Amino acid sequence: MSDAFRQSPLGLWTRYVRVHALSQLQYKGWLIAMLPSLVYVVTDPLDAVLMFDRFGALGDWTASRILLVYGLALLSFGLSELFARGIDYFPMLVRTGEFDRLLLRPRALLFQTCALRFHLSRLNRVTAGLLLTLVCLRAQGMAVTAANVLLLLLAVVGGTLAYAGIMLVAAAASFFTIGQSELVNLFTNGSYQVAKAPPQLLPGLLRRAFTFLMPMFLFTYYPASAVCGWGGSRLMGWLALPACGAFFGAAYVFWRVGVRHYKSTGS
Repeated sequence: MSDAFRQSPLGLWTRYVRVHALSQLQYKGWLIAMLPSLVYVVTDPLDAVLMFDRFGALGDWTASRILLVYGLALLSFGLSELFARGIDYFPMLVRTGEFDRLLLRPRALLFQTCALRFHLSRLNRVTAGLLLTLVCLRAQGMAVTAANVLLLLLAVVGGTLAYAGIMLVAAAASFFTIGQSELVNLFTNGSYQVAKAPPQLLPGLLRRAFTFLMPMFLFTYYPASAVCGWGGSRLMGWLALPACGAFFGAAYVFWRVGVRHYKSTGS
C-alpha cells in the first residue's frame, strides 16, 4: 500500500475499519455475538408476513410490496450504521471529554467521528435489507433497466445520508444537553418500522413527518413505486438523493454550530 493511499481519506478509513474488525475478531465468540442481531433482522419482518398471510392484501398492498418499502429502509439504515456508526457514539465523547482529542488531530472532525466505530454485526442488517429488497423486487416484477437500477442505487445512497443526518442531529444536540432525546430513535429505529405500513393508511401528520421532516418515504416508497409501476410520481423517486443530501447538509451545519460552541469539559 503506497504512502499516498495511506494518507488519503479512503486509505485512512480502510485502516480504521481493518483495525476495528481485527480487534473484534480477536474474541473467540465473535460469531456467537453476531447471532442476536442476526436473529432480530431475520424475524423482524415476520409480523408483516404473518398479518398479510392471515388477512390478505390491503387493496393493492401485498406482502411483497410493503416489504420492499421496508427492505429499502432497512438497507439504508444498515449502511448508515456501518459507515457512520461513530456518530451514534458522539454524545459519549462530549460527556467524557474524548472529543478534545479529535480537535487536536489533523483530520476532518466528521471523518474522525464516523471512523471511531465499526461493528461487524451491522453487516447483518445490510445483508438482510439487500436480500429482502431483491426478493421483493423480483416478486413485484420490476423491469431490470439501467434507469431503474440507477434510481434505486441513488435512493439507497440518499437514505444512507438521511439516517446519518439524523444521527448527526443527535450528535449536535449533545453539545447543548448531556441527554439524548428518544425523539431521535423515532426517526431511526422507528422509521423503518413505520415502513411496514402503507403510507396512504398512515395519519396525515405522521406521513408528512416521514416525507418532509425526515424524508424516509422519498427514498423508500417513491423509488419503489417508480420502478415497480405502482402509479406514483417518478420525479419524486429521483428527488430522493438531492432531498436527503440537503437534509444531511442541514444536519452538518447544525453540528458545526455545536462544534463552535464547544467549551471542552472539566471537573
